[in-house]
Amino acid sequence: MNKITSHQFSQPRMGHGDVSPGSNQAIRIKAAWIYYVEGRTQNEVAETLGLSRVAVTRLLSEARRRGEVIIHVQSPLAPLIELQRKLETKYGLSEAIVAPLSDEDGDPTPVIAAAAGPYISSLMDHNMTVGVGWGRTLHATLPFIRGRSLTNVRVISLLGGIAQAKRFNPAEFAWQFAEMFDAEGFLISAPALVDSAQTKHSLLEHCGLDQIFEMAVSSDVAVFSAGGITTLTTSYRFGHVSEADRQSLIEHGAVGDVLYNFIDAEGAVIPHPVNQRSVSLSIDRLSRVPRRVLISGGKEKHPVMRAILKTINPTVLITDEITARALSEDED
Repeated sequence: MNKITSHQFSQPRMGHGDVSPGSNQAIRIKAAWIYYVEGRTQNEVAETLGLSRVAVTRLLSEARRRGEVIIHVQSPLAPLIELQRKLETKYGLSEAIVAPLSDEDGDPTPVIAAAAGPYISSLMDHNMTVGVGWGRTLHATLPFIRGRSLTNVRVISLLGGIAQAKRFNPAEFAWQFAEMFDAEGFLISAPALVDSAQTKHSLLEHCGLDQIFEMAVSSDVAVFSAGGITTLTTSYRFGHVSEADRQSLIEHGAVGDVLYNFIDAEGAVIPHPVNQRSVSLSIDRLSRVPRRVLISGGKEKHPVMRAILKTINPTVLITDEITARALSEDED
């Protein structure tokens, strides 16, 4: 048995190849957890974390030297790491980040945003294309993102804008995000919901908007959130989707949406007029982006998050402790 201790909530971005043994406590603790508690080989630890075997050996040695690995697991972070590992294993995630949340009835948005901001900051680099969604959770990450000047970076909004909204607007978030990195921004110059399927077809085929969505498919990473179907969700609170449409969507089996693609509990896009009128990246195209980061949480979003994890298979999930526990305990 082993003792794993840590005193700081910090989540690294995996896949750096080699790391200095003392450079990142969270990577070291995670390597020790997988090796000693889960009983995996050093080669398996290296593959899971995207490190070399030599780096893993050094991390494990450093953990022992520091007294972090002794008899048993005893750490404030241990339950969170266990939750993260459960989610990663259950849903095939390359990484799960779980933000502590003590109040089950509290709003998880601030803690999710605080955890997601540093991750997004570490994600950004020169010569990359990033597709971004929208919503209150993503908007809340902006103060926690460390902006800096990067070259040859493109930020693409993955859905149209909301003409009536001054906050939580897809175009507004994409623009602010692009500004933080001196990136070139590509916005969808159309509403997220248009009046008919014919209008949507004309915009995509004759106004060049589909070219932007094609560009989005070639993104290095897509960062998006989940929308529930309750009146608490941003789309309904700010009148982007009418109450009549919301009730109709529920009657057709919708549990929520991702980028205004309304889906059922199995993750299938439901046959509904709202889906035919939404100007956004399709689920099929979103699933083709190599790295897909889902940032979301809250009780009202548990059903749609389960559906997204089934059908889109995000590579990274950033959520709160209560949501993580609910998702990890779901029956297969």
